[in-house]
Amino acid sequence: MLRTLTRLSIAPLLLVGATPLAAAPPFQDTVAIDRAVAAFAGRGIGDEGGARTPVDTRLKLASCPMVSMAWRSDAHDAVVVTCTGPEWRLFVPMRMPVTAPKAAAPLVIEPSNAPAPLRPVYVIKRGDPVTISAGSPGFTITREGVAAGDAVAGGRFLVKVDQTRAPVQAVAIASGRATLPGWTE
Repeated sequence: MLRTLTRLSIAPLLLVGATPLAAAPPFQDTVAIDRAVAAFAGRGIGDEGGARTPVDTRLKLASCPMVSMAWRSDAHDAVVVTCTGPEWRLFVPMRMPVTAPKAAAPLVIEPSNAPAPLRPVYVIKRGDPVTISAGSPGFTITREGVAAGDAVAGGRFLVKVDQTRAPVQAVAIASGRATLPGWTE
């Protein structure tokens, strides 16, 4: 008798505890994300300025009580959908408007005055030793490395500074000299 009463008194507690879990959706509704992106952009899916395609329904994102949205860049080429509760971020590419090129007078180049094809002048070539420097008034940090590609003055390229780590990105200044992006000489 006592055993039966114990089973009967625990069973309702188990059912009550299971109900909220069963009611909460396990994954974020991608259709709701589509609607939110359309409202944010002011354009529907497939329309110019709207999402290119619906969000893939196979995505299994953790359910989020409130998502936030922002443009990825000033070009409005993608919407970044972010959740901070369970942390995730999704990029939704936008369909950019097609702009017709402006009609211009045809350019006629006579063979006698045709410009010679320009070839880039590389100040750093693949395999060259490179000194990367960055700093500000009062301090300078330098690092030696080997160029992993060619670069013109002001162009970006990769430099291998350590055999065990990935190459770093640098900006060519002159032959054998570079700086880090965002730093000036």
